[in-house]
Amino acid sequence: MAAANKNKIRERRRARIRAKIRGTAEVPRLSLYTSNKRQYAQVVNDDAGVTLASSSDRKVSGEKKMSKRESAAAIGRDIAAQVGKGKRVVFDRGNKKYTGNVKILADAAREGGAHLLRIKDTNIQMSTNTTNNYE
Repeated sequence: MAAANKNKIRERRRARIRAKIRGTAEVPRLSLYTSNKRQYAQVVNDDAGVTLASSSDRKVSGEKKMSKRESAAAIGRDIAAQVGKGKRVVFDRGNKKYTGNVKILADAAREGGAHLLRIKDTNIQMSTNTTNNYE
């Protein structure tokens, strides 16, 4: 598969996911970004356009050497601690598939106390018109 075709597939996947979810004050969006070297996560209120919490592998590892899997779990726990126990957030995996480090980060956030919602798990249609469709 050509690199240009892979990028088109990733962009379509990202757009498809972002069209379905939106962060609000009650239920913010947990956005994940991973590069080849670093991992970042932030909790965003899209209505106000503000970042409520953020974490990265540089923040959680400090001077320690960590594997990508260990740092993904640490980022998930850190985000959950910043957001608070029982707080509902919508998980935005970006253009990544829900496997590997993405799944590890999400599971660690759940273990830390955050209640992550996924479109696939909840069978809900999230639109920008209504705000009470996250139940």
